[in-house]
Amino acid sequence: MLRMRGNRLTWLGHATFQVTTPSGKVVLFDPWLTTNPACPDSLKKLSALDIMLISHGHSDHMADGVALGKQFNPDIIAIHEIGIWLGSKGVGKVHGMNKGGTQTVGEIEVTMVHAFHSSGIQDDGKMIYAGDPAGYVVKFPGGLTIYHAGDTAVFGDMKIIGELYAPELALLPIGDLYTMGPREAALAIRLLNVKHVVPMHYGTFPALTGTPERLRALTQDVAGLEIHALKPGESLA
Repeated sequence: MLRMRGNRLTWLGHATFQVTTPSGKVVLFDPWLTTNPACPDSLKKLSALDIMLISHGHSDHMADGVALGKQFNPDIIAIHEIGIWLGSKGVGKVHGMNKGGTQTVGEIEVTMVHAFHSSGIQDDGKMIYAGDPAGYVVKFPGGLTIYHAGDTAVFGDMKIIGELYAPELALLPIGDLYTMGPREAALAIRLLNVKHVVPMHYGTFPALTGTPERLRALTQDVAGLEIHALKPGESLA
């Protein structure tokens, strides 16, 4: 059984998640809300935002980053190059970092880890270099540790992530085509040695064909594994 320790995780569709801590602080992973077809209309507008994490520069992961940064002035965690770009757009309180680094921001401790993908920002008709894509291992109040893999393929060093940080909950893409599909995510689960998984980055568009059912079928032999197939707007608490 997953112990959330008073934290509430809500899937807002695609790779966007909101975590509300026991004290009421709001943490947002990969801010894509207003044009996200998977996000329920009632959740497209936030009432509060304290910390925002951005995994990479593609619009389906940070399209609302500038607007939310200006509206709420949250602490923003991103790779150095995205942090510089956000600053050029008038967004403050950016805490740039790079892979392997750890920093404490507000109530959370954040470690940036590797992801195998690409990253770029479409800006005024041009593609802007956005540094490397990344994932995050985040320690929340009470000690809950969540791994948000970002957009990635499976890679062998996920075993190191499991050994070093021992995440209790992994948010893993399964849609295929642009990220891992269920076959690769099943191996990622074994490498991470994680027992709780929320699938993400599937079903948003017809091309993202991976399903939680297929992932379950491929991990039936993993003892103690719980795959929490949330619907957009549903929470773990």
